[in-house]
Amino acid sequence: MYEVEVKVKVSHEPVRSRLAESDATHTDTVEQTDTYYDAPHREFETTDEALRIRTERTPDAETATLLTYKGPRIDDASKTRTEIETGVTSRTRLNEILENLGFSPAATVEKTRERYAIGDYTVTLDAVTGLGAFVEVETEVEAPDPERADAIETAREGAFSILRDLGLDPDDQIRTAYLGLLLNN
Repeated sequence: MYEVEVKVKVSHEPVRSRLAESDATHTDTVEQTDTYYDAPHREFETTDEALRIRTERTPDAETATLLTYKGPRIDDASKTRTEIETGVTSRTRLNEILENLGFSPAATVEKTRERYAIGDYTVTLDAVTGLGAFVEVETEVEAPDPERADAIETAREGAFSILRDLGLDPDDQIRTAYLGLLLNN
């Protein structure tokens, strides 16, 4: 599975107004804590990969924990990359497993996310601690087969179109992950 994502740094208020005028549906608002790990056997910054544990809290205090691997970006026009994610019952136990295998926490990213659905896309308004306000537009695409080689490009163009509909310019996108932005801040 590929995650096709574009992200821009922008104030949320004009975007919320455009979302209210569109066919977007607010799906939820959550708080996320993402802890990223360094690997003992390779340098993720060099290989453009990421491994994280995410804890997501809803306003009614429900929590979910996910382990996510993100592969290297596959194009220069977006943040498209392989993403493999699975649920975990204990963040603490998973952290213990990773640390016993030599993985070490590198940094933590905290954010509040407002998510909206527009067709097969998710529009997310992120307030990231220490970085500010961002808007992401993303969708998932199955690994392209020879008969659908244009699937990623089509998904990316759809994300660009949604950005434009929200009054944003795809040329303003930021391809650096929040982790990279925080570490370089």
